[in-house]
Amino acid sequence: GSSAMLLFVLLADEQTLNEALASKIRNQLREGASPRHLPDEIFHIEQIPYTLTGKKLEVPVRKILSGVPIEKAASRDAMANPASLSYFVELAQRYQTA
Repeated sequence: GSSAMLLFVLLADEQTLNEALASKIRNQLREGASPRHLPDEIFHIEQIPYTLTGKKLEVPVRKILSGVPIEKAASRDAMANPASLSYFVELAQRYQTA
């Protein structure tokens, strides 16, 4: 099916993701990379999922967003912050019901 390019950002405490900041992010990506790298949507997340050894869980997040059950996408026992995946599970459910 179709796919969307999503960008997840972790912001400093005093920042909020508003249209001005999203526009600034898109402009920097357009200038620093290319228009092909522009996200369809930008989401503010509270924490980035990491393994116990400090690696970002990019592939498991992608799997969760494509509908793979969390139990098959990632091992919570191997995560430094298992609760961080809850956001992505909820987002996947919103996309699947939309």
